[in-house]
Amino acid sequence: MKVKLAYGKEGLWVRLPDDNVTVVEPRFVPGLPDEAEAIRNALREPIGAPPLRDLVKPDDTVAIVFSDITRPQPRERMLPVLLEELSHVPPENIVLINALGTHRPNTGEELVEMLGQEIVEGYRIVQHDAWAKDEMVYLGPTSFGHDTYINGVYMEAKVKILTGFIEPHFFAGFSGGPKAVLPGLADERSVLGNHDARMIGHPKATWGITEGNPIWEEIRETAAKTEPTFLLNVTLNKKKEITGVFAGDVWQAHAAGTAFARESAMVPVPQPFDIVITTNSGYPLDLNLYQAVKGMSAAALVVKEGGSIIAAAECWDGIPDHGEYKNILKMATSPRRLLEIIRAPGFLRQDQWEAQVQAQIQLKADVYVKTSYLSEEQLREALLLPCHSIEETLAQLLERYGPDATICVLPEGPQTVPYVAG
Repeated sequence: MKVKLAYGKEGLWVRLPDDNVTVVEPRFVPGLPDEAEAIRNALREPIGAPPLRDLVKPDDTVAIVFSDITRPQPRERMLPVLLEELSHVPPENIVLINALGTHRPNTGEELVEMLGQEIVEGYRIVQHDAWAKDEMVYLGPTSFGHDTYINGVYMEAKVKILTGFIEPHFFAGFSGGPKAVLPGLADERSVLGNHDARMIGHPKATWGITEGNPIWEEIRETAAKTEPTFLLNVTLNKKKEITGVFAGDVWQAHAAGTAFARESAMVPVPQPFDIVITTNSGYPLDLNLYQAVKGMSAAALVVKEGGSIIAAAECWDGIPDHGEYKNILKMATSPRRLLEIIRAPGFLRQDQWEAQVQAQIQLKADVYVKTSYLSEEQLREALLLPCHSIEETLAQLLERYGPDATICVLPEGPQTVPYVAG
């Protein structure tokens, strides 16, 4: 059989055996026939809140938070409608904040691609800087013992609007909602605390779980302290079409969105598989190896102990060179040793969470990576196994596990969250 994997902008066709292959995809939900009208209606008839236009006065200062380029939020389709509903507010009273967390700033060209030329030229845009400590507001410690600092421009606004998109998340349970605040607008220390080894290692810090998940609960607690005014989140299908719009009270609207996302994205399978082929959902999510850990994590949910994962991610942005993920991986010669280093008392570095999740996966299964931009040496330095051809690697694995080995394919990567039923 031939299967098209989400890979970069074009996709990647692979030829697989006809037997013992299970293709697991999210339940397809058609895109809304008129996205702009759906967004407009959601803003005018929100969940648990007055209509946005009634909520915001002409002299209010407004902060609108949006996701960075590593997220497939359809900003260029969402924000124009949102700004239309705020047409009674002078543009100089509105600031758009790029919720970068600890990611790199986006370039001018990327911002135009993300938002459109008209918005970039017509509104003030602030790119969050997690290291600009003098630009943060201290919120005090959380109940988990972490001090939190949040972007001062956001905190100064009278009206705070969070935008984003909702899908299951590999350690926060779900994306969207309050994640726009933490990690989106938090300083490095706050992110390090929320993503430390103890929090990441918690058994409930995983896909689709919020209640009892310490990472999610601290995110919720921190965002609540900032008193966000309004939420505009959407869900997407594999064509990146908007399938649902969830606007209004941050908590009620996000809960409605996560319930909707859970129904389409979380798919049961009867038993774990010897081999799982996954992606990182294609562009822009598979821009680097750091982000590709999410696809590996989805595969790890349904791979057997001692099985193998083949992850296809284009990685045009490299490992990447920015951040500490690359440097942390070089500290160890094996995943087990890497976990020992990260879990050692006092160890706390940016991006350790991604390295920790990767190592945890590798204790369960071998991980091969198919990429167009990383060399074999770079992959081995990242403690991963290179895959030049998915078909060739699969043939080698079938020799190891036997011709009756079971194979699972996740063509959309973490947009499908498989789980073993029962």
